[in-house]
Amino acid sequence: MEKDVNLTLHISEDDVETIAHAVLNLRGDHFEAMGKAKRRAGDPPMPVVGEELAIARALSDITASVMSAAQTKIEEFLT
Repeated sequence: MEKDVNLTLHISEDDVETIAHAVLNLRGDHFEAMGKAKRRAGDPPMPVVGEELAIARALSDITASVMSAAQTKIEEFLT
């Protein structure tokens, strides 16, 4: 059996901050996370770095949430 699971990433940015909003819907469970990256004064503008950091942080939070949900389901099954 194969399945596709969709993860949506929305990125917004300005001259200082990049925000990534991640949404994952998985078999009725809904996961959302946000990751941010800020450019310090004096840093050169490198939008791709801000995007990568913000996305990585959002995905890290999604990962933690999915792992927690799986662990909860396992514990409920075993009790």
